Amino acid sequence: MTQSTQETEHKYDVPASGGFPRLSALTGAGNGTSLVDAGTHDLDAVYYDTADLRLTRGSATLRRRTGGPDAGWHLKLPLGDDTRDEIRAPLQEEVPGRLRDLTLSRTRGAPLAPVVRIRSHRTARDLLDADGTRVAEVVLDRVEADSLRPGGGHTAWTELEVELAETTDPAVLKRVDKALGKEGFTLLKTPSKLSRALAETAPRGGADTRTPADAEPAPDRPAELPPGSAGAQVLAYVHDQVRTLVDLDPAVRRGLPDSVHRMRVACRRLRSCLRSYRSLFDRGVTDPLREELKWLGGELGAERDQEVLLERLRGHVGDLPPELVLGPVSARLQAWDAHRSAEARARTLAALDSARHLALLESLDRLATHPPLRAQGSRKAAKVLPGAIGKEHDRLARRVARAGRTSPGPDRDAALHDARKGAKRLRYAAEAARPALGKPARRMAKRAKAVQKALGDHHDSVVARDTLRRQAVAAHAAGEPGFTWGLLHGREQAVATDRERELPDLWRRASRPRLRKALRS
Repeated sequence: MTQSTQETEHKYDVPASGGFPRLSALTGAGNGTSLVDAGTHDLDAVYYDTADLRLTRGSATLRRRTGGPDAGWHLKLPLGDDTRDEIRAPLQEEVPGRLRDLTLSRTRGAPLAPVVRIRSHRTARDLLDADGTRVAEVVLDRVEADSLRPGGGHTAWTELEVELAETTDPAVLKRVDKALGKEGFTLLKTPSKLSRALAETAPRGGADTRTPADAEPAPDRPAELPPGSAGAQVLAYVHDQVRTLVDLDPAVRRGLPDSVHRMRVACRRLRSCLRSYRSLFDRGVTDPLREELKWLGGELGAERDQEVLLERLRGHVGDLPPELVLGPVSARLQAWDAHRSAEARARTLAALDSARHLALLESLDRLATHPPLRAQGSRKAAKVLPGAIGKEHDRLARRVARAGRTSPGPDRDAALHDARKGAKRLRYAAEAARPALGKPARRMAKRAKAVQKALGDHHDSVVARDTLRRQAVAAHAAGEPGFTWGLLHGREQAVATDRERELPDLWRRASRPRLRKALRS
């Protein structure tokens, strides 16, 4: 069994005096804030990582800690800025299987082993507001760290840590920073005790001649490329999307809201980028990656599509006046969803647990850090990227035109769905180029998104109508009224008609010659 909390904290270097701060700027007369003793604890933590420190390089930490009120296993994952998600499991000897699974997107199956032992004598105080509510915990840690890797050393230091209560506004940390600065405490740039311990206890001599400052593992980052080059621009975008995939993997495993959708979008963005800018890469490497991203997106798609469809149908039923809901409509929807959602969820988890998924993450890591760039990648971004965006625009234009020539019915629905896919590719190509091309790329991405959104609503209506027809047939066979299902089907047909009417104007805005010219200027 695991539980999770979010932590927002800052760490500070302690001045020579080495004492606990008074925080007078916050606790002075009339401020209503006070520091209250919260005891002392002796903490003993062993940190686990792979031999090449993949967790640390991925901004994650895994430890087994004894002592203090939260003894047990702790996995910390980044959420952005100063906030991390901490997932806890009860104390046991081996790494809990649930936590091991949540590290897989970073370790990619490499073994976990102890790398550092950190012991801290902690003095804690609670920062309370005028009502006596805890705003933050302030702790002074006297730390000793020992490397558990061959040839590693020992180090010691003192640091201050301020962790906000979960309900506290993160902006409070700025006030704390200012108050501590007046007492000589300076904000630490080292992200964690583990990073500092690894840096200061790294093996020295022999084959490893790094200084402790050099030994801290750097975060995974894209390869160094000529500034302003097309390769540098596209690889930065690729790296961001790979990082997103890695970060979202644990969230999807835990079933967190919107995580499947966001992970699927990252797959699509990567796939689209590798296609739109394929002239920059060795396609012998990137084409197979695109196929694997298509596979992963498809496996995630079953769960995501079911989420979207259920939300849409429930919303439509909820919008109807009660007198128009005849028969057990909501109950039938719930029963229909229960089976399909369970199957889709199992499919998602099976994909994430597969060797194929881990191999894909490994290949994407190599792509971002050792890109197979062709000569085109060294050219200026402003000379290369507009042409790729223009080609995606022209492909979309042909698809929109083809849909307009197709008679209403299933063939036209399929043509509009193809146009939707083209709008996505244009949008993502423009998004990837935005830092290099500025406002024209931003406008193109925004207008392509509007086309994509309208066509997406149209496609969702097509899928919803098919589901509604099937539910109506099942309801009829069970002797239930079919009126509501037919009413909903008619409303979905009206939605599709409205989206088709909107498309010409949306497309004109996205295909204005002046906008296309601005991209090339």
